Order: sequence, then structure tokens, then C-alpha cells
Amino acid sequence: METQQKIRIEFYTTEEMLLVFGELDENIRKIEKVTGAMIRQTQEGVEITGDAESTAMASDTISNLLKLIRNGELVDENTVSYILDAGTEGNQEEAVSALADVIAITHRGRPVKCKSIGQKQYIKAIENNTVVFGIGPAGTGKTYLAMAKAVIALKNKQVSRIILTRPAVEAGEKLGFLPGDLQNKVDPYLRPLYDALYDFMGTESYARLAEKGVIEVAPLAYMRGRTLNDAFIILDEAQNCTLEQMKMFLTRFGEGSKVVITGDVTQIDLPEERKSGLAAASQILSGVEGIETIQLTHRDVVRHKLVKDIVKAFEKNEKRKQR
Repeated sequence: METQQKIRIEFYTTEEMLLVFGELDENIRKIEKVTGAMIRQTQEGVEITGDAESTAMASDTISNLLKLIRNGELVDENTVSYILDAGTEGNQEEAVSALADVIAITHRGRPVKCKSIGQKQYIKAIENNTVVFGIGPAGTGKTYLAMAKAVIALKNKQVSRIILTRPAVEAGEKLGFLPGDLQNKVDPYLRPLYDALYDFMGTESYARLAEKGVIEVAPLAYMRGRTLNDAFIILDEAQNCTLEQMKMFLTRFGEGSKVVITGDVTQIDLPEERKSGLAAASQILSGVEGIETIQLTHRDVVRHKLVKDIVKAFEKNEKRKQR
């Protein structure tokens, strides 16, 4: 039988202890369940008991949570799960480092930070490449983070305009039944892009820049035949592009431009006879200098914990079907 070990960790304040333990001690219970260690509250902090592996992982997890708390980070159920997941893969230090990066500030002054290793890799890829494919499930921040980098590039005068586009596939024939001109018809479909812009700029700043043509939000069909120079271009929901549409889009950008293409290959709305060009294009262009693909997974989901579990379940189901 392996010798039991004990590790003690001290807290500076009662508030630290409350934040680490969580409501009704849910954080500590989760750490115990995942690591197999037993954690007991002491007057100064906690005492961790178990075998060498379980006590080491539990100790690392609590120490890293303390590090985040002392840096002013919010520690909630999702954070604890994320740190524990990273621990099972042996990269907790990298995970904690990712959470410290401030990417942007919203117009209300809220800092926007990476919330996973995958998100940090995504941001670095955007900074270091001309074209980036961000492929992953809903809730991984693909569009929102790309929008943050676009607004920063505009404010820093790295580009002179922002162009946001989506293929209007889901609308299909329904467009004809909606009131107004084509822009009025597709505006509801483009609403997620507007929401992200409002978050970073505010409605008044957006309206002023849109009126000047500095920001353009339009369906993909509007891109045909154009050359887009000195622009930060985001193609969202790209899983609904055919390979031909993808080729058309990727040959639009000109000098001084940066392109981010986001999509989720598990949510394709194209008719069955038409194949999505997102995965095919990223594969065709792999190895081309200046182009990088970042694959995000359920580990990068930053919405409700249940969303992460749902995505994980679907990923497992897809793997079973591919066997």
C-alpha cells in the first residue's frame, strides 16, 4: 500500500479561504472528486491527504487558484473545472498563465481576457499571421475574440476599416418574406456581429464609424468582385460557405489586410448536396506561410458549464461514428 502524504497550504485571509472553497465548499468537493485526495480545513488554510499523485495535483490546483485570486481574477466553478482539466493533462501553469492575458477593454471598461490555453493560442495566431482559421464549437469565443483584435487594430491605426461578413444561408428563401431592402432583411441574421461591436465600441461610436464606412457589416455575397485593402476582415459562420465561396472570399483581401475565418463544422446549414468549404480550405492551405488554423474544443467553451458538457458529449458521439 502506498504511503499517505500530507501537504499543508496556508491562506493569507479568510476571504481567500472562502473564495477557494466556494459556495457550500463546492470547489473543494470538486477537487477531491477529481484528484482523489482528502482536503480538510485548518485554522491557517487546508491540509491535503492522499497518495503522492493525488496530493500533488490537489495542491497544485489550490495553489494555482490562490494565485489567480491574488491577481484579482474571478474564480468560479468554470475556472476550477478548467484548472483541474489542465492538471490531468499536465499543463496547469500554462493554463493559469493564459487566464492572466488582457486582450482588450470593452467600452464600459471591462477587461477581456483569455479563458483557456486554446484561446491564448488563437489570439497569438491572429497577431502573428495574415489569415487565421478559428474552428471550434459554440461558446469558445471565436468571433468575440476576433472582434476584440479587430477593434484594437483599428484604434491603433494598423488598419483603416473593419469588415464583418457571414454567408446568409440559414435565411435562404425566407429573405423574400422579410420587410425592407436586402440590408434590412439580413440585419437580424448579422445581429451577433453587431452585438460584439456594441460591446467594444458602444452603439454611438459604431453608428458614427459605420456611417463613414469605417465599419461594414454585410452578407458574404457583397464581397464578390471587391479588393479589400488595409482592412481587418472577419468571416463568421464560415462552415456555411462552399469551397467555391471560400476561394472567392480568400482572394478578396489586399495589401495591409488581416483575415480571420471562424466556424463550427458540427453546425452546417448548407443543403445536403452542397459540401462545406471550411475544413477543406483550412486543410488545403495548411503549411502556407502566413496562414494558421487553430482548432478549439470543449475545453475552450466559456459559457455555462452545461454547454461544455453538451459539446463534449457531441464530440464523443462524432468519434464513435467515425470508427
